[in-house]
Amino acid sequence: MNINDYGTVPNTGGLPGIPARVTAVHKERYEIVCRHGVTHARLKTKAYYVDTQDFPTAGDFVMVSYIENGDSQITATLKRKTCFTRREPGPVPRDQAVAANFDYVFIMQSLNQDFNPKRLERYLTLAWQSGATPVILLTKADLVEDYWEYLTQVERLAPGVSAHVVSAHTGQGLPRLNAYLQPGKTVVFLGSSGVGKSSLVNALAGEEIMAVSAIREDDAKGRHTTTHRQLIRLKSGVMIIDTPGMRELGMWEVSEGLADAFADVEGYLGKCRFSDCAHESEPGCAIKAAIAAGALDIRRWESYRKLKEEAVDRDEMLRRKQAWSKGVAKFSKQRKKEIW
Repeated sequence: MNINDYGTVPNTGGLPGIPARVTAVHKERYEIVCRHGVTHARLKTKAYYVDTQDFPTAGDFVMVSYIENGDSQITATLKRKTCFTRREPGPVPRDQAVAANFDYVFIMQSLNQDFNPKRLERYLTLAWQSGATPVILLTKADLVEDYWEYLTQVERLAPGVSAHVVSAHTGQGLPRLNAYLQPGKTVVFLGSSGVGKSSLVNALAGEEIMAVSAIREDDAKGRHTTTHRQLIRLKSGVMIIDTPGMRELGMWEVSEGLADAFADVEGYLGKCRFSDCAHESEPGCAIKAAIAAGALDIRRWESYRKLKEEAVDRDEMLRRKQAWSKGVAKFSKQRKKEIW
């Protein structure tokens, strides 16, 4: 296996080194595939901790300084065509990439107690923001007798988004996924713990390539089977990015994602009598009128407003990140002077 089996490399811009694709992230160590095959690498300190390059994640194309008998050095992250990010907790907010360079986002919720409309709206917003095409998978269809109620909720929350009911155990619905699972395509799996991501990977691969944990009977939630982000290439040539289950997703500035995920809500914005309408007690509010007429579900409006308020301005994040990086660089220089 070499990088030619893992997709089309973006323009390197004449950067030194050789291109590679990140296939797994293990804290500070990365598994990569390049023209020399599968190997490991670490980040070049100056490029990422001083010059503030985007930290690589599963699916990223990077430039590396290849070392034959040791860890190679990642020197640059190449431009991403799509990227799924979340807000990384901590005193210094950072845009943490979860997966990159994928074509489809399989948003997975299982047909048991895991089904959560609010979480689905959140995933949809971030999936649209990533630049890829979202596809909703309702997994574990073998656990319910009637799934139409779930499908009805999905159609209300995600108009125009393809939704499929599947079961990795029985094979139900899997043939319908062939339209997305084409050689050279990359799909990212997103869903909470126990939703069945690993089981679905095994079913699509036709062999057990990922460990599977049983869900807890008391609350139908699963354990974190996947412990790190990884890109898996199936024999068919399809690439799948599996991620650890994420119970909380931080929101950045997601104006594009919200516009797509909540097109029904945004259709009323800008139609109020007053341009600065807060949609609370003002007369002539288009939002209030639509809710009163039953044209807009109040739950959709409340979800939209909550996600909008939660979003963090990206420019402010970048300013804080740059200030932090300059502080680290200044401290490092001062420490060198003290030592020498």
